[in-house]
Order: sequence, then C-alpha cells, then structure tokens
Amino acid sequence: MFCSQCGANNADNALVCVQCGRSLQPGVPQPPMQPPPVQRPPVAQAPMVQPPGTTVPNYLAFAILTTIFCCLPAGIPAIVYAAQVNGKLQAGDIAGAQLSSKNAKMWCLISAGAGLAVVLIYVLLIAAGVMSNINR
Repeated sequence: MFCSQCGANNADNALVCVQCGRSLQPGVPQPPMQPPPVQRPPVAQAPMVQPPGTTVPNYLAFAILTTIFCCLPAGIPAIVYAAQVNGKLQAGDIAGAQLSSKNAKMWCLISAGAGLAVVLIYVLLIAAGVMSNINR
C-alpha cells in the first residue's frame, strides 16, 4: 500500500505510514500536516587538544638570533616556520606544528652552520695574511 501523502511503500496491514506517520485507514481523521524534520548540518567539533605533557618547541628565539648574527637568507625561513608552530597548535594541527618545528630547527642549524663557516673562512684568511707578512 502506498501513502497518499508521501508515496512511501508500506505493508498492506500497516495502520500508519512509516515515512510520514499519516494514517493509512480510510475514515480516520488525519492529523494536521507537519513539515518534514529539518536536517541540520553537523556541528563543527572542537579542535583536537594537545595531550598533556606534550610540547612542541617553536625555536623562535633561536631563529631570530641566527638570522641576526649568522646568516640572513637562511634565517628568514627559520623565522617563518617558527612563527607557524603556535598557530597550528591552536588550530589543533599537532602533526603540522611538529613539522613546522622540525623545519624551523633545520633552518636554524643551516643558518648557524653558514655563519660559522663564514667566520672560519674569515679567520683562515686573516691567518694566511699574517703568515705572509711574517716571511717578509
């Protein structure tokens, strides 16, 4: 038996429609029509909270110092990645925060290594200059 209101297929001995709830018996007064229930979109869940005791270092101070004192071109990406860590943690993206932290550390070490290499080359050149003056 089909419902005259919604067209749903019901069992032949059914008293009410399984889809809309309308009475399928002739002569029975029908309840007033009600609009179908509104389906609401799912509520956004709160961001995943970082487990207690877990920290993700941002290396921002290290990035700033290596940028100023060691190597500016390699220090800039270190600062950018270090600045992303806290924002990703607040958004609940722990894996992204850990990746940004890892990249910030890598660029800090590259900047520090480049700065130390420049200082070492400078010291070697000064030493070579001093040694060349000793032989005169």
